[in-house]
Amino acid sequence: MSHINKNNYKASHKPIIWSLFAAGGTVTALLLSALILLIALAVPMGFISADMFHYDRIQQLLSNPLVRLVVFGIIFLSLWHAAHRMRCTMHDFGIRADGLVAVVFYGLALIMSIVLAIALI
Repeated sequence: MSHINKNNYKASHKPIIWSLFAAGGTVTALLLSALILLIALAVPMGFISADMFHYDRIQQLLSNPLVRLVVFGIIFLSLWHAAHRMRCTMHDFGIRADGLVAVVFYGLALIMSIVLAIALI
């Protein structure tokens, strides 16, 4: 019977980043594509009234704290997905300064998340 030495394993932040990336990809693929379908196709084709997306109606909808929380979650996860995707893209382009690239893109995602949170409060 072999024993696993826990001292050989290093703590990593990668599961946190990967979970945000995966959740963001799922949310972006499912919800944002539905919004694009509604706004870019259903409204111009007359299936849905353009009044549904009128400023006053959206403002009234966003007055609900639960809706603001959901909007924050969607945009937050999409930002972190995009940050990780851009980090991987820079690596594919041959930019190997991975630490700097990570700080830049994850830092931007963090700053935009904070700005979003302030805007929705």
